Amino acid sequence: MVALATVEMRPALAYRHGTDATRSLGSAANDTDAAPARDLWAMGTRQTFARNREIYAEGNSADRVFKVVSGAVRTFQLLEDGRRQVNAFYLQGEIFGLEASESYRFSAEAIVATQLVVVKRDVLRRHLLIQPELMGDLWRMTASELERAQRHFALLGRKNAVERVASFLIAMSERTHAGDDVELPMSRQDIADFLGLTIETVSRTMTLLEEQRLIELPSARHVVIRNRRPLEALDG
Repeated sequence: MVALATVEMRPALAYRHGTDATRSLGSAANDTDAAPARDLWAMGTRQTFARNREIYAEGNSADRVFKVVSGAVRTFQLLEDGRRQVNAFYLQGEIFGLEASESYRFSAEAIVATQLVVVKRDVLRRHLLIQPELMGDLWRMTASELERAQRHFALLGRKNAVERVASFLIAMSERTHAGDDVELPMSRQDIADFLGLTIETVSRTMTLLEEQRLIELPSARHVVIRNRRPLEALDG
């Protein structure tokens, strides 16, 4: 049996195609193949975190793994110049907190009022020993995280502001399974810190996309995709 540390990875910059692997480990409640995973999370404890409440801090012992039951979570780190870099958003059914090292590399906070299932890391290790089928789920999840990280690096390195915002909106539409009517749990500042932009640039870009009739903005966090194909073309 491979030790847990060899299959854990840091929380990647979750951005696109974010649910398939994590749902296979923790949220396919009607899939009989997911029974071992359901047993794992049944052994966890439920905890509720208020908006902006810290879940764990960078450098804390990575002794727990989390699944989002409701709400949303951001992971981030503070840069040396005081700026915040948001590394990932985690939504309902998604899992975070897996680390290769003994401490968390990022801090995690609840974006809105959020309920989590918390499983201790040593419990996960024991389940891997007695239920090795979970290993395949972990591999798929970490591979998906790596793919999202690579896509996000490409976004930051190659895309302009309009393309970044378009990519983010398409990704959130897919991850929330909301179709063209997307309620964003995160603020414009969160989006800016995730996309490597200023909040002013994010707001101007949203307005530009609305003027081009690609989206509609009933409110700051409510986005309606009006013309998906050109928005997807910007996503590339």
